[in-house]
Amino acid sequence: MTNQTFITNFLLMSFSDVWELQILHAVLFFLIYLAALMGNLLIIIVTTMDQHLQTPMYFFLRHLSYIDMCYISVTVPKSILISLAHKNSISIPECVIQIYCIALFFCVELAVLTVMSYDRYAAICHPLHYETLMSRGACVQMAAASWVSGNISGIMHTASTFSEPFCKGNELGQFFCEIPHLLKLSCSQPNIAELGTIIVFSILCLGCFLFIVTSYVHIFSTVLKMPSTEGRSKAFFTCLPHIIVTTVFFTTAFVAHIKPTSDTPSVLDLLVSVFYVVVPPTLNPAIYSLRNKDMKSALTKLVIQEFHCFW
Repeated sequence: MTNQTFITNFLLMSFSDVWELQILHAVLFFLIYLAALMGNLLIIIVTTMDQHLQTPMYFFLRHLSYIDMCYISVTVPKSILISLAHKNSISIPECVIQIYCIALFFCVELAVLTVMSYDRYAAICHPLHYETLMSRGACVQMAAASWVSGNISGIMHTASTFSEPFCKGNELGQFFCEIPHLLKLSCSQPNIAELGTIIVFSILCLGCFLFIVTSYVHIFSTVLKMPSTEGRSKAFFTCLPHIIVTTVFFTTAFVAHIKPTSDTPSVLDLLVSVFYVVVPPTLNPAIYSLRNKDMKSALTKLVIQEFHCFW
């Protein structure tokens, strides 16, 4: 028998030990967080109020914006608090909630992006059957399935990550609770339960990725056969925001998870994590607003209405 010190809390990593840089980090994160919240909230308001945007595509866009708001809220406020309060401790229950929420919203966003690719496929490749394929009932069922799968993923990752006690220190080397860093502190090496969960989840991600790629192969094949240049251009630009958002999502997730977890905390680890936790929720509203004529028209109409109401 060997003596073991079981962990009751974890120490998160701050971006700097210099007070001025900590303040700068807090201000930058606050501005990014505010931009993400306002951008996503604006999309939810516009797509809810404008009658012309009551379509399946915008139904799932509202879900995507809500997910992004929740996703960035899981990690960024805590990081801001660490910089301002000089308190980088996080309790086990708080860490459990973070792990569950990150896995939940990541999986739901993956599912929603996959469903949105199917929506574009149905609209372009099967326009005559679009209303049947993407009926209100079908949309609600697909949205519900996305949230159910996300909850299952959250429960599985949380249960498997915390199935073993932690006794190899309590410094995470990350600004939030991240599964690879937690596994390095586990008393059991390797954690078979979490490794199994990761394998299953990786297969699911690969399946979603292949489904999206297959959908766009059919979409581009159909678009290239369109006789009208205007029709091809309209179909392409309708799909472009989703393509960009999906590319950003998979690229940031791939970069973050392909990099091995270093034994010593580094700024590179923090920057890579910022890349996939902060960037997608912040960029998505801008991508959909700037590349979508209907969204820009609805935003302009809403601003004009509010201006008239104010005066």
